[in-house]
Amino acid sequence: MSTRKMRVGILGATGVVGQRFVELLRDHPWFEIAALAASDASAGKVYRDSCTWRMNGDWPAGAGDLMVQPCVPPLDCELVFSALPASVAGEVEESFAQAGYPVITNSRNHRMDPDVPVLVPEINADHVRILEAQRKWRGYSRGFIVTNPNCSATALVMALAPVHRSFGLRAVQVTTLQAISGAGYPGVPASDLVDNVIPYIAEEEEKIERETKKILGELVDGQFRPDDLALSAQCHRVNVRDGHLEAVSIGLKRPASPEEIRAAWESFSGPPQELRLPSAPARPIVVREEPDRPQPSRDRDAEHGMATVVGRLRPCPVLDYKFVLLGHNTVRGAAGGTILIAEYLRATGWI
Repeated sequence: MSTRKMRVGILGATGVVGQRFVELLRDHPWFEIAALAASDASAGKVYRDSCTWRMNGDWPAGAGDLMVQPCVPPLDCELVFSALPASVAGEVEESFAQAGYPVITNSRNHRMDPDVPVLVPEINADHVRILEAQRKWRGYSRGFIVTNPNCSATALVMALAPVHRSFGLRAVQVTTLQAISGAGYPGVPASDLVDNVIPYIAEEEEKIERETKKILGELVDGQFRPDDLALSAQCHRVNVRDGHLEAVSIGLKRPASPEEIRAAWESFSGPPQELRLPSAPARPIVVREEPDRPQPSRDRDAEHGMATVVGRLRPCPVLDYKFVLLGHNTVRGAAGGTILIAEYLRATGWI
């Protein structure tokens, strides 16, 4: 692999996830920001004048002085990250892929396309094989589209995969308590969340249920075969800045002790760790033994926000076991997870 930094562009650069891309790509060893693009309202402005910086610390050196461009090809870059809203992402991402750009997207529009992988490199790295068929079917020459999962599904599937591989899963029940940053900016009005919990996030439950099964499934003869486990999700918005907490109950196909489940979590790793990718967490799953952990404010930054943190494993009187997990929704669940996908694709020769 060349040591030259690859020039990347960010679509939807002014939003919360777009800003997280900019923050995480600061001093990245493999990628450098060459182009920023956003809506017509921001295009033509210097980036620092086009949005209010919502990340910690100052603007990354150089990024604030870039001119924001429209979200149309060509852009002066070799790879495109998309943080576009779903209302516009689908056609824009397709136009860039058609123009020859690898597109790695955080948006939901293409996740359930039959020729697009929803990638968590520790779990289903082999799903990238569908890209050869995608290029052929869509007439792309060099471009392609790869998606990361929904932020809650990302954290969930990380905890489920090692248990599923070791003991099999027949049923999963998950209740999410999702941070306000997941709604973007300005997001949910404070008057709706103070002294309140909102038990509805549009389309979130369906995304978790569909995407988790696709990720845990197989790619057979050029087609995705979703896993057949029964999965039910309920989603809630809570007054937490970052970090989605999830209460999970699981039914196993084969018996396992709590010690065996913890061992499966603690020993879990995959291609990102084997390849020593720059954004790969050394521990994809962090197990907490305290009775009151994980907590968003204390655990969301574990492994720089790239790990799923699990705790409170105990017997479940309805299924077999229940536990609590936490994932950083704008890092591993969004920009960080998408960057990790790009690192994996570069390390394996896809870009």
